[in-house]
Amino acid sequence: MPPDDCRVEVETVAPDRTTSFRKEHEREARSTEWNFPVVWHEQQHEVAALESVVVVGVLGLWIAASLAHVDSIIVAPSRRRCGIGRALLGRAESLAKYYNCHKVTLQTPADGVARTFFEACGYKLEAVLQQHTWKRDVAVLRKFLL
Repeated sequence: MPPDDCRVEVETVAPDRTTSFRKEHEREARSTEWNFPVVWHEQQHEVAALESVVVVGVLGLWIAASLAHVDSIIVAPSRRRCGIGRALLGRAESLAKYYNCHKVTLQTPADGVARTFFEACGYKLEAVLQQHTWKRDVAVLRKFLL
C-alpha cells in the first residue's frame, strides 16, 4: 500500500483543468521518457483552401520536436479531384520545412482510397497498426523532407 502522501483520487476532468500542470511538467516528463533533452515547441497550424472567401478544404498540422503530423485533411466533396488536397499537403510540407522538420507523418485506413492519394503525393508506408481505429487497420505513412 502506498504511503499516505501518495494516495490520490483519479478522475476525468475538462482539458482546461490540466493546462497549467502540462505547461509546468510536460517537457521534463518527455525528456525523461525518451532519455533525450526534448526541446518541445509544439505548434498547431490550420491550413485552409479558399475559393474567394469560402473554405473548400482544410488541413490540421501538428509540429513538435522537429516532426510534423497531419492530423486531418478535408476537402469539400464537390471540390475533390481538383488538386486542393495536394495543395494543402504542399503548404503543410512547406510549413514543416520552415520549422526544420525532417519528416511528415499521417494516418489513414490501410485499405482506403485516401492511402492511394497520399502515396501518389510521395508518402510511404511506415507501419500498419492492426485494428487500431474503429477496429480498422490503419496505415502510418511518412514523407521525409530533408
